[in-house]
Order: sequence, then structure tokens, then C-alpha cells
Amino acid sequence: MFSLTNMHMHMPPPTSIFSAYASMTATIMLLRTMTNEFIPQPIRGYLFKAFRYFIKPHSTDLTLIVEESNGIARNQVYDAAQTYLSTKVSPDNERLKVSKSSKEKKLTIRLEKGEKLVDSFNGVFFKWRFICTESDKNSPNDNNNNSNSTRSEKKYFELSFHKKHKEMVLEYYLPFILEKAKEMKDEERVLKMHTLNTSYHHNGKWDSINLEHPSTFETLAMESELKKEVIDDLDRFVKRKEFYKRVGRAWKRGYLLYGPPGTGKSSLIAAMANYLKFDIYDLQLVNIVRDSDLRNLLLATANRSILVIEDIDCTVDLPNRRHGDGRKQSDVQVGSPNSLTLSGLLNFIDGLWSSCGDERIIIFTTNHKERLDPALIRPGRMDKHINMSYCSYEGFKVLASNYLEISSDHHYFGEIKGLIENTQITPAQVAEELMKDDDIETTLEGFMKLLKRKKMEGDVCENDTEDNVNANGNKSKRHKVSSCKLKRGVGIGNRIGAATQRRTRSFGR
Repeated sequence: MFSLTNMHMHMPPPTSIFSAYASMTATIMLLRTMTNEFIPQPIRGYLFKAFRYFIKPHSTDLTLIVEESNGIARNQVYDAAQTYLSTKVSPDNERLKVSKSSKEKKLTIRLEKGEKLVDSFNGVFFKWRFICTESDKNSPNDNNNNSNSTRSEKKYFELSFHKKHKEMVLEYYLPFILEKAKEMKDEERVLKMHTLNTSYHHNGKWDSINLEHPSTFETLAMESELKKEVIDDLDRFVKRKEFYKRVGRAWKRGYLLYGPPGTGKSSLIAAMANYLKFDIYDLQLVNIVRDSDLRNLLLATANRSILVIEDIDCTVDLPNRRHGDGRKQSDVQVGSPNSLTLSGLLNFIDGLWSSCGDERIIIFTTNHKERLDPALIRPGRMDKHINMSYCSYEGFKVLASNYLEISSDHHYFGEIKGLIENTQITPAQVAEELMKDDDIETTLEGFMKLLKRKKMEGDVCENDTEDNVNANGNKSKRHKVSSCKLKRGVGIGNRIGAATQRRTRSFGR
């Protein structure tokens, strides 16, 4: 009782408390005014951050952000994490994405936005979280018209762990995920056929479907030596990563496939894709407006892929790079509506931009190699030229085995060998003839009649040429030969034009 009375006697009166509070408030206001008056804003902001740094509690965790794309190129760590984490789904996850295509063996499982999971590596636990955000973007010329706004989506992973494991994550954990995802994709890889979607503004984007072309090197109607040469070249290419790095070259290789229509150029491309397990990107230059579009499309292609430009000689008219004095320069004026140039295509193949990616193959096809600019097909751009010529006897035996399931000891084969070696007939024509009847004898008899008829037509052209040589000399001979070739070429050209209108960009030609 005595102590409480003493405490009450020693307490200051309320007026003293209010007076002290008012004095302190005035002092603070004075200091704030002087600070704003004499200390610049950047310094005040720095001091405030420093003050907050010392008083706030420090977290022991570090969070890495793994975004879907790195600028205009895809982030390989994101793709690998997406594949790897699909195997780490636990009963604690509440929402998952499930899909399956016709050729996939298993269901594909992906995390839904906001889902979390925990992974362990070398006894350390790592927390993953998948985040997906959407936002509306208006064009600068939209004038706040919401009807013209486009919705953009941003996807990324958050990887959280204790700060002391930073070196382990960067040097061991993430490389482990990259390698593990590569192994998983190789085991269950479904090849894709990518084509350009021109509905998007300017450079467009790649759309894809499953590549289901059954062509293999075993079913190709090619000389066995040429097959082995191509296979060995592909094997050597995929094994030379360190070699290309050591010699200072981009890890890519170019192939030029040339020859008459129907000789199997597209089938060879499909066989190469199936052999290497590479995706195919089918690029049609008629859909490209500017050189910058080529660069953007190149950056959007994945590693371990084949980029194909078919009929390069007639796909698009490229402005000439050469002037009368031999200088190499584009004739296209700045601001031209069609600014896709040969120089841009050459830089696309082996310029600085071509090094933005690894293990890529570029293939050009043409029916007329002589029409191509020598700079386009020189070594370093088109490293290997493959002549896809007319069907030989060895190619016929492959087709007969494929279509008729017969071996080379059939009694008609001897006569066919003598006829086909002196006749120009494409593998496509042979295949079409072998599909006309289910009876083997009838089919081979019809095929021999076709060879005899083609041989007779060739002999007529040669006889007409000899008659003109006897009458008018060499000049007439050259004219007649050209005329004979022209007649054949017109027929082939008409068939190409009609087929082009009907076909739907498949590799079944």
C-alpha cells in the first residue's frame, strides 16, 4: 500500500506528459523539414533503404526465377524443369494438367499454375512453384480501344533453397536437371513437323504437328554407297560438338539435295529426321517479308532440328547481290515492302545469327542446281551436295522389296536390269507402277512395258538428233537436243504445277 502511494506521488502530471509529447513532435517536424530542405531525394532514399536493411529480419532462403523465354529465345532451363518436374508430382498436389498425343506412349503431366512441389538432391530439399500470370497489352495506335488489346501470358518457375547451397544448385543441381530432361525426351521423343503460322503479325510463329512420315534409309531407293556416305556424314556431325567448338565454327551442317522431281528428296529429309530423331522446320520463303523475320524464326527453332527450304531456286525472287563491278550488295532500297534479300538469306545460313543454337541441319532442295547463286551453295553454307538422280537397278530392288515383298532372284529381274540402266525413270514413277496391281507377275510385266516404251521414246529423240547432225552439222544437233529436252521438261513442269495446287505440304512426294 505504501509503495503504490509513493509511485502515485512520483508520477508526473498529465500536463507535463502532453507538454513533452508536443515538444518531441515539434522537434521531429523541424528535423523532417530541414532534411527535405538540405538533403537531396536520392540520398534520402539511400539512407532510408540502409535503415530498413539494418532493422528488418534477414531471410536465409534464396529464390531463382526460371522464365519461359530469355528475350526472344526459349529458356532451356525452363523446358528441362517442366519435363523433369513432371516425374516429381506428389499426392500433395491438387491441380495438374494431363495430355497425350496419338504417338506418345504415356500421359504427359504438367503442374497447374500456383502448384508447388519439393524435390531432393544430394540430401538437400528444393522448393519449386509454377507461376502463370496474364496481362492485357494495347497497341500504341489502339487509342485505348480495349477491343484491340491482346492478352499476353508469362510463365515461370520459382526455385527456393537455403543460400548456402547456391553453388551446388548452379554447378550440379541445374545441370543434372538439364541432362535428366534430355534423357527423358530422347526416350519418348515424338518428332514434330513445324510450319510457319502467318496469321501472326509480321514474322509469325511456328506451329507443329507430329511427324509421322515412315521413310527410313532402309526404304529409300538410293545407291547403297550413297546411303552409307550420308549416314556416316550424319553420325560424324552429331559426335563433333567439341570439334566444332575447337575450330571456331557453329555446330551446324548444310545439305543441298538436287535432282529431277520425284527422285526422293523429301523422303530423304524424312529419313534423316527419323534417323537422328530431329524435328523438322519447314520454311517457305514466300511467307517471309524481311531479313529480320528470318533471324527471328531462326532464334525460335530448337536445337537438334532440321530446317528445310524446298525448291530454293523458285520459292521466291531474291534481289541480286552483285553489281557490275562485282561488289556484293543488295539492290533493295531501304523501306522497300519486300526487303527479303539474298544477302539476308546468306547471313541467315552462316552469319553471326546462325551460331545462336547447336546441332542444327539446314537443307535446301532444288530441281535445277545450275540456277542457284554460287555463294548460296558454297562449302560452309551447303557443305554436302547430294545428287538425287533417276532410279537405278539397285533402287528398283529396294522398291520391289518394299511394295511387292519380293527378293532379287525373280525371273523378270534380269530383263528389268538391262532396261532400267538405259532409261530415265524416277523412283516416284517406279513406285506408282508397282502399286497398280496386287498380282506380282502382272505388275512386273506392266513395269517392263513402261520401261520399253520410255526407252523407245529416248531412242526416237536420239535418232532425230543424228539425222539433223548429218544434214546440218553440230549446230542443228544442239538445237534438236535442246528441243527434245524442252518437250520432256514441259510435261514434268505441268505435272509439278498441278501437283503443287493439290498437295498440302507433306513429305510424301
